[in-house]
Amino acid sequence: MAEQGTGPREKQRRKSSKGEARRAEILAAAMRRFAEDGYQNAAIGDIAQDVGLSLPGLLHHFPTKVDLLLAILDKRDLESADFIDHYRLDLRGLLKGMVAVFRRNAEMVEVTRAFAILNAESLMKDHPAKAWFLDRATQMQKHIAATFERAAADGSFARNIDSKAMAAELIAVMDGLQMLWLRDPDRFDMVGGLEAYVSRLQTSLGLDG
Repeated sequence: MAEQGTGPREKQRRKSSKGEARRAEILAAAMRRFAEDGYQNAAIGDIAQDVGLSLPGLLHHFPTKVDLLLAILDKRDLESADFIDHYRLDLRGLLKGMVAVFRRNAEMVEVTRAFAILNAESLMKDHPAKAWFLDRATQMQKHIAATFERAAADGSFARNIDSKAMAAELIAVMDGLQMLWLRDPDRFDMVGGLEAYVSRLQTSLGLDG
């Protein structure tokens, strides 16, 4: 009789857990490389070396660099799920959620830098992340605009505004503040910058009461 915890299912669970841990390690190493070199210049062989694998060993988990990139983007989607939920709140909740995301990003400099670089690189023709970043930007503007429209409909503020223009403004402010911070994180406070902008916006819309 097999000892408890040593049967085929338990062995499979251990193997699966070990494989997931290795994949997470590879993704973290790839993120660091993308933050340093960009996706285009990062060598998959260097990523393998960073985690103590041979190139065939890494390719067992991620057959191509594109597969590695897409896995990182999928992981980012899951990690951003809480932020997406903020889009479904009222306007105050949305603005509060944006500041919360900035606080989280400020604690993950490498991840934030890597995504800023990937975002810029995705503007290049035929970049493998081009569609992902385009869809992300489109959906973000759509959801933010919808939140402004709901706030206007329920009387949260009196004046008429262009919801799409406000959504674009918010995204531009966040991207701009983040870029300034990435260039000099020790001297620029992007969280404070966004908090100040949100405070001014709430005052102008009459939401600070």
